[in-house]
Amino acid sequence: MDLKRKLSRLTSAGPGGRPVAKAAEPPVSPEPVAAEAESSVSAPEPESSAPPSTDPRVEALRRLLTGWAERQGTASARRAVGPVPPPTPLPVEARETPHGTVHVSERLLPPGHRHGSAPLDGALDADAALVASLALHPELAGVDLQRMLLLDTETTGLAGGTGTVPFLVGMAWFEGRALRVQQLFLRRLGEEGPLLRMLAERLAEASCLVTYNGKSFDWPLLRTRFVLNRVPTPAVPPHLDLLHCARRVFKHRGSGARLVHLEEQWLGHRRVGDVDGSLIPELYFRFLRGTDGSELTGVLEHNVNDLLLLAALLGEMVRRFRAVGGAGEDPRDLLGFAGVAERAGDAERARAFAQAAAEGGRGDVGLEALVLASRVSRRAGDNEEAVTYLHRALTTARGAQAAELHLSLSKLYEHALKRLPRALEHARLAAAAELPEAHRSRVERLERRVSRGARELPLALDVEPRGSVRTSG
Repeated sequence: MDLKRKLSRLTSAGPGGRPVAKAAEPPVSPEPVAAEAESSVSAPEPESSAPPSTDPRVEALRRLLTGWAERQGTASARRAVGPVPPPTPLPVEARETPHGTVHVSERLLPPGHRHGSAPLDGALDADAALVASLALHPELAGVDLQRMLLLDTETTGLAGGTGTVPFLVGMAWFEGRALRVQQLFLRRLGEEGPLLRMLAERLAEASCLVTYNGKSFDWPLLRTRFVLNRVPTPAVPPHLDLLHCARRVFKHRGSGARLVHLEEQWLGHRRVGDVDGSLIPELYFRFLRGTDGSELTGVLEHNVNDLLLLAALLGEMVRRFRAVGGAGEDPRDLLGFAGVAERAGDAERARAFAQAAAEGGRGDVGLEALVLASRVSRRAGDNEEAVTYLHRALTTARGAQAAELHLSLSKLYEHALKRLPRALEHARLAAAAELPEAHRSRVERLERRVSRGARELPLALDVEPRGSVRTSG
């Protein structure tokens, strides 16, 4: 039984303090009721009226109810989206277009503007061929990065599908070395047509599209909105999704590739008072229900920061990829760049990054860097160097890792360098790296080849060249 019902029983009062009826009475006409009311007013009160209840249990329950109500209020306040800011107008202006009204927020950031430690216009200094290698996207090698379009959206949810609406489309592009940021805001659901047409016009002028998770989320969602609003879907230029680049480069950090984490760890920029992305849909729905829009000012600023981060991150990633392991670089990132260069077919860059990672890295990072350097050398035809890298790795490897290295050395010595005794030596130490049957077969084969080679060597020494003349001494 809850506290309110206990209090009602103890005080003989129902919810709200009304007396509890003993039995249901039949309805009576209004006239007698009025008469009874008049007589009750004129009648004197009884001399012995019941004093108010002073039961200590009642007082204890009242205190419990009061405390419970206060705790409920505190919990509700914690679950709220956040403190309500003072009323301020939403920083967007209505702009008339040939297709209708679009609400726009726009700003121009000067050349040299930095986001954290990186200048925004550093993205313009990136070499398109390096961008293509970094993204593993050959189509980007010939694009004009001066005409890139940075894109990020804020939506009514992350589930996707026809029920998710991008209510804020943020775009940024370079004008000279200044960055123009333009945000298209949807004031009411169902008015997407003009906004989408304005986006299509900007896409038609872009040489490439730069997003973060845009291939999986932003662009598929926008494409759906074009179809649902019967607006012709624009052709998309070559698409650079920096999420894919970040996952490959930073995978050895172990902290994932969240955009805000990269912003703090790589660019040294920490957002103050930023809106939590999980709260953005609710803030927009509150605006649709009639709030003044001041709560959405932080959402627009959040979107601007994401766009600036795209430009800064692109420039910084390409700069470090070009520098090939400068001083102070994290060995984990160097190893990530080495893996990207290897996949892009840039053997020299991959080997240089791997060597830098091996020199500065410890444990698994250093070990994996040496293995990668060996693999790159092997593909380049330098088998001696490949073996050298593996022997260096053996100095720190233990257990199963050492067995894998011995197996790789055995293969190199047998097939590439034709040094069968060394191949057998390493094969015998590689038992943990392959199945028992395969290991036994490898060792037996090498033993036969080594034994046959040992028998053939004396015979080869005794064979004289044809036509030779034996002379007696």
